[in-house]
Amino acid sequence: MNKALLVGRITIKPELRTTSSGIPFTRFSVAINRPFSNNGERVADFINILVWRKQAENVKNYLNQGSQVAIDGRIQTRSYDGQDGQKRYVT
Repeated sequence: MNKALLVGRITIKPELRTTSSGIPFTRFSVAINRPFSNNGERVADFINILVWRKQAENVKNYLNQGSQVAIDGRIQTRSYDGQDGQKRYVT
C-alpha cells in the first residue's frame, strides 16, 4: 500500500498550468516541521506536491503561500537523464 498523509504549510503561491492535452495541474511545495529540534533549532522538510484536474483548480483558487494544508496521497518516484548526462531522481 502506498499512502501518505502530510500536514504543513505551502511555501509558494501555487500556479495552475495545463498539459499539452489540456489537463490542469499545479506544483508547489509544503514545509513540514519535524517534531524535534536540532540543537534548539527547528528543522523542516520541504516536500514537492503535484495535484491534477479539479483539485489543482481548487488549490489555485483557495490556497496561498502560508496556507496550512493536509494532503492525502501517494508517493511516486521517477528518474531521467539530465542535460549533463547525469541520472536525476525525482520524488
